[in-house]
This record gives sequence, structure tokens and C-alpha cells, in this order.
Amino acid sequence: MPQGQRRVLAFDFGTRRIGVASGQEMLGTGQALAMLPASDGLPDWQQIGTLLQEWQPDLVVVGLPLNMDGTENDMCARARKFGKRLHGRFHVAVEMVDERLTSFAAKGDVMAAGGSRNYGKHGVDDRAAVLILETWFNQQSQDTRPGAIQ
Repeated sequence: MPQGQRRVLAFDFGTRRIGVASGQEMLGTGQALAMLPASDGLPDWQQIGTLLQEWQPDLVVVGLPLNMDGTENDMCARARKFGKRLHGRFHVAVEMVDERLTSFAAKGDVMAAGGSRNYGKHGVDDRAAVLILETWFNQQSQDTRPGAIQ
């Protein structure tokens, strides 16, 4: 699929839940799809396979939870491992995306809409996946502007 026309799935990796969002690169926006349960970061791979089969993405992006100073932490290693497993199991192209502040922003969106502040019970992982996806879309549009470094 040509750049600019790809269908992309985004994953917000977590140890208890994994948020999933889908979007079209041409539109540059995402929609929340699911919050999948995880056990210490291990998802139900069959559920993920079903989503990939249903949505047929051209690319998958996975949030990389960098520290505010840009350094990596233990969760970055786990998110990278998740991305490698997605690629290995399902043979999809995977890109990692800096997701600093997406969970914070997703919680702000929920509070602004009058939603529950009990994030343990009512997660924001699917909303965070939308923000990860839209971050990736924004990076793509900036990378393709005239004069951008390729």
C-alpha cells in the first residue's frame, strides 16, 4: 500500500491491559477498538490475531514509553519485545512510537468528558492507543513535507 493510504493499528502496551486503535493514514485520525486483558504483559495472542485478521493493517505501531528525558526504562524493553512478537507471530511491519504523555493526555480526556477516575477498573489504554496512532500520523505528515529530511 502506498504511503499516505495505509491502514494502521496501534497498540498501547501495558502489563494489565493493552489498548488497541485503528486508523487510516489518509485521514490522520484513529478510533479506539479494544482494551485487551494481559497477564504480566502477556496478551491473549488469539485475540490479537483476530483483530489483525479483521482489520488487515498495512502497518502496526507500538507505543514506546520513554522517560521524559528520552531515556529508556524497563517498560520500553517490554514494549519492544511485544512489538517483536507481533512481527514474529503475524508477519506484520511494526514501528515503535514515542508515547510520552499519551496515558496522561488520555486520562485528561476522560476527566474532561466526565468519565470515571478509577483507571484501574476503567482503563484509558484504548484512548492512549488512539493518541499513539495520531502521534505517528503527525510524524508521517511532517516527514513528507517539502524539505523534510528523509
